Amino acid sequence: MKILGIDTSCDDTGIGIVEGSKILANIVASQTAIHADWGGVVPEKASREHLNVIDQVLEAALTEARLELSQIDAVAATYGPGLVGALLVGLNYAKALAWSLGKPFIEVHHLEGHIASSLLAAEIKPPFLCLIASGGHTSLFVVNAWGKYQELGKTRDDAAGEAFDKVARLLGLGFPGGPELANLAAAGDDSAFALPVPLKGQKGFEFSFSGLKTAVSVLLQKQPDAKRADVAASFQRVVIESLIDVSSRAARALEVETIVVAGGVAANKSLRQAFKKAGLNAHFPPFALATDNGAMIALAAQYKLTEGSNWLRDAQPYLPLDASLRSSASS
Repeated sequence: MKILGIDTSCDDTGIGIVEGSKILANIVASQTAIHADWGGVVPEKASREHLNVIDQVLEAALTEARLELSQIDAVAATYGPGLVGALLVGLNYAKALAWSLGKPFIEVHHLEGHIASSLLAAEIKPPFLCLIASGGHTSLFVVNAWGKYQELGKTRDDAAGEAFDKVARLLGLGFPGGPELANLAAAGDDSAFALPVPLKGQKGFEFSFSGLKTAVSVLLQKQPDAKRADVAASFQRVVIESLIDVSSRAARALEVETIVVAGGVAANKSLRQAFKKAGLNAHFPPFALATDNGAMIALAAQYKLTEGSNWLRDAQPYLPLDASLRSSASS
């Protein structure tokens, strides 16, 4: 089946088309330039820009896939979590599109899209661990089967990607801060500053990055002439060490061999290299699928075709991914 997926959960308008494991198109319209002056995403501006460009993004995706709209077999969209106004644009657009075509509409949890994108290039069977690290999420799940998730732990405060963005702002870097900080860190010494390791010695599987961000702020106040590249590299090292430590301890505790790493932070090259050096059987999505996009929503929709269309599904800005949610959603 040729499935068209739409993601407007935040500030990128993404539409992708897949057929099985083959990605026929993956078009993303970025809003970085619109939000750069504000240092972060402005929800109202994000929603309006989705409305402005979604028709053009659809046309570009169909052109890239060399398909007519009538050849699409199903339409999927993210229904949560995310910015509610932004979600409503893509969700309602997808429903209208599916209804007009007489095709199934498939609702997809945003995080399920990230998981599906990481499974694309590998033969992975449950159970496996999934670390989702992005600007809005840092959580560790055990995936027992598709649609059956158990959250082992999550961040107590800032998400990893959020911490990257906030520290980038402290360093005077542009928006989005994560990629800018990673580029700066490549020229720095990651042992230059002994920053505190979050939740060091914990027995659970939680994350915390707010204190680390504060430590960087204090460092810059005390040492205003500190080399910015060294600060960035030291900060990035501690974040990566924290993500690997929690993931590896969970893998040992549950005797699970495979770890899937998804979300925008999964595009960080140093993170990918560190997982390999740690000897973990980690799988990452292709770089083009690490950040938000429509193709990952279409990939995830393939696992949900038998659930039928829920035309009354509304946008859910706060939507945990766990077994109890899946049970209530299907009942």
